[in-house]
Amino acid sequence: MSEKRIILEMGTGNDLYGQDYTKAARRAVQDALHHSSITLFSKLRLDHSEMRVEVTIGVQQPEAVDCNLVAQDLPRGRASVQAVKGGLDVADAEEGTRHVIATAAVEAWLPDQAGKYKTSTPE
Repeated sequence: MSEKRIILEMGTGNDLYGQDYTKAARRAVQDALHHSSITLFSKLRLDHSEMRVEVTIGVQQPEAVDCNLVAQDLPRGRASVQAVKGGLDVADAEEGTRHVIATAAVEAWLPDQAGKYKTSTPE
């Protein structure tokens, strides 16, 4: 069965002092989630377990992101998280540290609902 993307939300997050890529990634996902209010599930009586959630995190050091921990923050659906090269590190030369900025794209997919619901046509 084919799927249709029903949600695409973006977010940004940072860890300004801890240099923690996972913390920045989790904050980026939370930022994206706070932009959404999806009434589709209750209106169409859909089960959230039908939804597949795909998260892409952009950071300068993707290998430093604990994708399993980020996935645990997603409240609904079957989640998968991948980290890719992106985001931004801002160096603090005086302190010898960096500020970590992550970006997140959160996509939600549902099985194609075409034909599942009857539509009424005016006579």
